Amino acid sequence: MTSLFIRVAGWLGFFLASLLLSGCGESAPEILALEGRTMGTTWHVTVVNAPEHDRDFYQAGIQAQVDAVVAKMSTYEAESELSRFNRAPAGEWFALSADTLKVIEEGQRLSAMSAGSFDITVGPVVNLWGFGPDKRPDKVPSEDELAAAFARVGYQHINLDHEQQRAQKAVDAYVDLSAIAKGYGVDRIADWLEQQGVISYLVEVGGELRAKGHKPDQKPWRIAIESPLDIERDVQQVIKVTDVAIATSGDYRNYFEEQGVRYSHTIDPSTGKPIRHKLASVTVLQPQCMTADGLATTLMVMGEEKGYQFALAHRIPAFFIIKSEQGFIERYTPEFEPYLEN
Repeated sequence: MTSLFIRVAGWLGFFLASLLLSGCGESAPEILALEGRTMGTTWHVTVVNAPEHDRDFYQAGIQAQVDAVVAKMSTYEAESELSRFNRAPAGEWFALSADTLKVIEEGQRLSAMSAGSFDITVGPVVNLWGFGPDKRPDKVPSEDELAAAFARVGYQHINLDHEQQRAQKAVDAYVDLSAIAKGYGVDRIADWLEQQGVISYLVEVGGELRAKGHKPDQKPWRIAIESPLDIERDVQQVIKVTDVAIATSGDYRNYFEEQGVRYSHTIDPSTGKPIRHKLASVTVLQPQCMTADGLATTLMVMGEEKGYQFALAHRIPAFFIIKSEQGFIERYTPEFEPYLEN
């Protein structure tokens, strides 16, 4: 399929370093390692002691989960459910699948929780800055263009009817689930694996992860948090996890420059402009990857101080990497500390 979330695919805040299996390679009989492509990026899944099914069964089943997310929530696919909803007239109720309604509902919850720092209707402005599916050149838009696009932004414009499983736009809004649907794809894979009886796995889609159980040596999964460098790749920190989802957001790879100024792909919904603070990346842990994905974006928009205070107030396990003249500074909430490798 065509790429789904190009701007999200740039947020590779994690890499797996050969899945950090401590010597348990793909050839080991207790490990099933699978991979594929989706949403403009790749997916990797490691299953420990898979119940009886052959490799092709798991490969096809996992791919079907992410393909379903693309078919329903892609803004790059003209006939996806979300694209058709975006073309529907303002004021018209539009029937949605349970999956799409669930993701929009979570987006709305995070929007209200963050007073709009997270907003699934920011798509028109994202597209205007050249980071969406509209294939615009990398250039700074005019103030008139920004004002016109910004008039369509506001999560309050989206109404949900759970009883009849439908949604409505009060204005000509454009919903973009890029900052949350990739995490939902991770959750769909994880939930499907558990339906097959899998009790230990590591799922990764474009850098967002969910881990359950343990490695074959009965130790927690070890995940490398990437240092937010522009070109080279290096490990900033390693965490030990089990039964948790992990997501990251960063501004260090997906951007453009004009007249010596760098413009990040992360747009602040309150201004309609790219973020300009010193937070380079933020990592969030949650039970569901969909929520971790959205919260990572939320904290990235807020920045190093407001985001940290928000994470403290809501007891969110979060790890911040902040730019300074002396290099990167690490900061994390008390809830994140138990996951750090000693």
